[in-house]
Amino acid sequence: MLILLALLSSFQAPAGACAYDRLQMLALDLRAFDQDMDGGWRALSRREGCTLAAADLIRDYRHSRRLSDTILYWHEGQLRASAGQTEPAIALFEQSRKNPDDGFGWNSYVDATIAFLRRDRPALLAARDALARLPMPAGFAPVDTEGRPLQIRWPMNMDIVDAFVACFGRSYSEAYGGACRTLAPGNRPER
Repeated sequence: MLILLALLSSFQAPAGACAYDRLQMLALDLRAFDQDMDGGWRALSRREGCTLAAADLIRDYRHSRRLSDTILYWHEGQLRASAGQTEPAIALFEQSRKNPDDGFGWNSYVDATIAFLRRDRPALLAARDALARLPMPAGFAPVDTEGRPLQIRWPMNMDIVDAFVACFGRSYSEAYGGACRTLAPGNRPER
């Protein structure tokens, strides 16, 4: 335990607006660190100017626990892409692939995101088509962390991929954000 505390204290938390209790953050279990929508790295990432501090926190969390959970690579990659760190984001997204694919189109979503960042429209459209052809798994009934049913459009993440197509050439933050999602086909309100 003393070795773990020494290791955790060797990482320095940012100062100023991005300051947080580093030992407390790194001591969180994976669910509290990554899936608590109001806590963990997410609370830090919502502060103005703290996107990279949150990305670094995820990296340090992974390293301190020697974790290779694909979702941690993904979330760190998203933060780095949002901050304009395209190449590091792509490298992290590559590490988030699932082998074999999970049946929910995760790898097609990864392909689409990487193609968007590389500004490779043909690859983006090919990944979008692969995702669109994905059949819904039997018994698909998503729930939130409290077990309540969620209304999720199938295939999952199609709204984001469509936003990448609709806002091709813009920044990751713009395309991933709400305005581009409303521009994407299938996401527009009925008239």
